[in-house]
Amino acid sequence: MSDLDFYAHVATRGDVLGLGIGTQPAQWETGLGTDYLDTEDGGLLRRDYGLVELSFQEENGFWPCFGVSVQVHRLRWDTVAGVPAALRGAYGEFAASTRWVDLADAIARSGCSVEAEPGEAGTTGDIHRYRVPESGVRIFVRGDEGAQGAAGEVWSLSVSPAWWREAG
Repeated sequence: MSDLDFYAHVATRGDVLGLGIGTQPAQWETGLGTDYLDTEDGGLLRRDYGLVELSFQEENGFWPCFGVSVQVHRLRWDTVAGVPAALRGAYGEFAASTRWVDLADAIARSGCSVEAEPGEAGTTGDIHRYRVPESGVRIFVRGDEGAQGAAGEVWSLSVSPAWWREAG
């Protein structure tokens, strides 16, 4: 398996090693390890594993995950410490960047499709947005050259419960 397999899995399934929306922080810790940074603000918790960033909201003493983000652009600076050991164990080494055309091909090979977000919603400055209808996952891609990456590189993937309901 490869880093591209990981990104295609997240894009088409909306989970990371079987963990996703609704999963509690302790389950993420069991799956991805203890090397993370938590930032809590009231009833919100953001957990940062480097490549993977999670959002939780407190509900009656529980902290279900309501957002999963794969921050591919962060690997430009660190492809080892930026990737949780559990992901390296499952998928091998991660490259510093991933080309959108390669990810789109991998998604198509998995039997899913990709569509550009229509109109203004699909382009924000130098970022182009795409959606995998079968999973509701959004993919953000660099639209132009810049200090933060080259055109056509995957910036991030994002999963949220609203998108899951749309895809369901």
